[in-house]
Amino acid sequence: MKPGNKNSYKSLSDLEVNGKNYKYYSLKKAELNGLEGVSKLPKSLKVLLENLLRYEDEISVNKKQIEAVKNWLDTKKSKTEIAYRPARVLLQDYTGIPAVADLAAMREAVKEKNKDPNTINPLSAVDLVIDHSVQVDQSAQKDSFEKNVDIEFKRNGERYSFLKWGQSAFNNFRIVPPGTGICHQVNLEYLSKVVWSEEYKGEKYLFPDTLVGTDSHTTMVNGLSVLGWGVGGIEAEAGMLGQPISMLIPEVIGFEVTKKMPEGTTATDLVLTVVKMLRDKGVVGKFVEFYGDGLKNLTLADRATIANMAPEYGATCGFFPIDEETLKYLEFSGRDKETVAIVEKYAKEQGLWASDEIEFTDKISLDMSTVVPTISGPKRPQDKVLLTDASSNFKKVFKEATDKNGYKISKVKDTDYEIKDGSILIAAITSCTNTSNPNVLIGAGLLAKKAVELGLNVKPWVKTSLAPGSKVVTDYLEKAGLNTYLDQLGFNLVGYGCTTCIGNSGPLAENIVDAIQKENLYAVSVLSGNRNFEGRISPHIKANYLASPPLVIAYALAGHMEFDLINDSFGEGKNGKDIFLKDIWPSNKEIEDTLKISLNADMFVKRYSNVSEGPKQWQEIKTEKSSIYNWDENSTYVKKPPFFENLSDDPEGFKEIKNARPLLILGDMVTTDHISPAGNIQKDSPTGEYFMNYQILPKDYNSYGSRRGNHEVMMRGTFANIRIKNEMAPGTEGGFTKLYPEEKVMSVYDAVVEYKKRGTDLVVIGGKEYGTGSSRDWAAKGTKLLGVKVVIAESFERIHRSNLIGMGILPLQFTENMNRKNLNFLGSELISVVDIEKGINPSDKVKVEIKYASGDVKIIDTLCRIDTKNELEYYKNGGILQYVLRNMI
Repeated sequence: MKPGNKNSYKSLSDLEVNGKNYKYYSLKKAELNGLEGVSKLPKSLKVLLENLLRYEDEISVNKKQIEAVKNWLDTKKSKTEIAYRPARVLLQDYTGIPAVADLAAMREAVKEKNKDPNTINPLSAVDLVIDHSVQVDQSAQKDSFEKNVDIEFKRNGERYSFLKWGQSAFNNFRIVPPGTGICHQVNLEYLSKVVWSEEYKGEKYLFPDTLVGTDSHTTMVNGLSVLGWGVGGIEAEAGMLGQPISMLIPEVIGFEVTKKMPEGTTATDLVLTVVKMLRDKGVVGKFVEFYGDGLKNLTLADRATIANMAPEYGATCGFFPIDEETLKYLEFSGRDKETVAIVEKYAKEQGLWASDEIEFTDKISLDMSTVVPTISGPKRPQDKVLLTDASSNFKKVFKEATDKNGYKISKVKDTDYEIKDGSILIAAITSCTNTSNPNVLIGAGLLAKKAVELGLNVKPWVKTSLAPGSKVVTDYLEKAGLNTYLDQLGFNLVGYGCTTCIGNSGPLAENIVDAIQKENLYAVSVLSGNRNFEGRISPHIKANYLASPPLVIAYALAGHMEFDLINDSFGEGKNGKDIFLKDIWPSNKEIEDTLKISLNADMFVKRYSNVSEGPKQWQEIKTEKSSIYNWDENSTYVKKPPFFENLSDDPEGFKEIKNARPLLILGDMVTTDHISPAGNIQKDSPTGEYFMNYQILPKDYNSYGSRRGNHEVMMRGTFANIRIKNEMAPGTEGGFTKLYPEEKVMSVYDAVVEYKKRGTDLVVIGGKEYGTGSSRDWAAKGTKLLGVKVVIAESFERIHRSNLIGMGILPLQFTENMNRKNLNFLGSELISVVDIEKGINPSDKVKVEIKYASGDVKIIDTLCRIDTKNELEYYKNGGILQYVLRNMI
């Protein structure tokens, strides 16, 4: 951290904590010296203001930006762009590997220009947690965890070797090895400090702990008052190299919580309620900040659950203030006393301590006593369903999705049972959202105990798994004696990672798959995750429901989505009586009493004291020490990225986009999962053909997520999700398009190969919320490599819009209620961006010419979604990393 050389508001001050002196930029002083009223700002904006005061240098941060934060109070919104520098960067391995590959390729580009390659180095702290690669290959066995770790290392040896090279080659770069936990839970329990401290010129400075992460659920840590959100990998890489994040000062929605949750409800029920409320409110691109007297009734883990799902409610972040609960959690999770003392004193001194005298752009309120048991599905996190309505709702959803009049039944070979439409085939306790919350995990364990004691069993067709976000979870489940009951129901430990939540649910049994395919069954999964988009969880599962961990087990006992958990009996127990959910559901007091005796600070200290060691397989990986990576041409996991090849010294500027052909015409809510899937690779796909050339068998394909270090695979996988529907090729599902003028249906990749031969520019047409979902930079990188020059949509998700510009792709937005339907797009049109070569400015009106096959020509106005001057520079340079690289050399 190198502070700016200006101090216009004379805010640099001293703070003494336990006899030690620290420097800090005082918001109180800044208010006295010209920033009147800033004490009434939302806490999240105070964090941004401190950042600007600290980095003021009249180059990237000037006095005008700082004043704009004060002036925000006039209208509670702003059009001013600020340069924000978070303290650190968090990566997971799916996004971390391409980031390290890009940095390695940038080093080579610098070397080719006869400059020092070691100038390419992270300037801020970077932590990479390997959590996305473990799959549920083995489940419901005592040794499932050990076997899955073995398979993980066999599959990912090349990738892990590359990451280990990166750890020694780059400064400020730490790795948390596989088998440790999920990045957001490790961030919450260990990496975060709430108040960061760094030395500069012999003085220790204090400032708010802030970060960006290459995973959209980075937002989880806002529950601990650490301001953070997800960005694309390309933006994170630029941030690592000292490039500030360019952003508009956001609107802040105040979310008041009152009272407390009733008996029998969980944090999952609360967060799914919040998701629905905020989706209906409309908070995309805004901060949400929680306040009110109900905060005292929310544990830190509850807050983290709510903050985690900010991407699902659409906000940039869901921020909680610092209060007694924050300090209690820091102590409870084993942070040292000095850290806790610094956090308390700094927060109170800076006005970051919880209070109600805050001015927000708008407010919304929830009486938590009205929360009821809730699930969400079948394909979006905001599709809230009350548990009382779940059975009837499923019947309605099933009818709409399939047009079937009844449930088809299919016999499962070599068994004595059958499955049918609506059968639950996956039940997974998974994801950082819920496994970071001891209340719901203990609740699940107690429910399992009661179920086993009453003689209940999970249905034999359900694939069950437990994948917690940290080892502390299994420690406290063991101490409480609940792990044995979970094991008896098949919820054995399968790994410490994201697993089912990101599509790493592993294979279903072959006889189950055969039974699904025989009758084209509408199969179901239930998971305690945060995402349930189509095609994400498993290629064989069509409906996915999010639920709390105890409800996941209850549904596994039920076995079918039509089962009414409120009124239906699970069957007779050992006592001969019918057993209902109320008979096995633990009380809040039972959960709290169990927690008191089973979880303590020593568990966190012990587990994180050797966090960088990793399992023996990690320790045995050998790598050569060198600043330049020695690429293996035969590798199918890690290849040198092509983005910096033949980089000219000067920016490319604005290039003509003329007579471009539509590659895809897509509907609303097309997610980054649809654009760049993370899950299974199909044998009969362009990627499968590519693997045949390398003699790779389907069992060794691994997932798209694990192959993100290889652009050849990722390019072929772009727009290849099995559930994507391209309106240009009606009647198809998956990565298909129609080649024009021949009108021939083929795979998207094969069409691209043909268009490249012809020198044809390409365009993608989208609906509302294009690119929603994960902060997946490959959704933009893949689009770029396919030759797409412009994406025109009705609206864009925040991170994906930024990623498109970061790859030099122009995002344009339809205006005046125009869309693909009323413009009658078929795919045969020729599209030109009028006079783009003459240049554009942020938020300009841009004319687009559409030539129809009939000969008609229409010119429409679109809104340029390059929103800031910095973004315009990235676009002119062909991308953000090219911009950073040119500035460095």
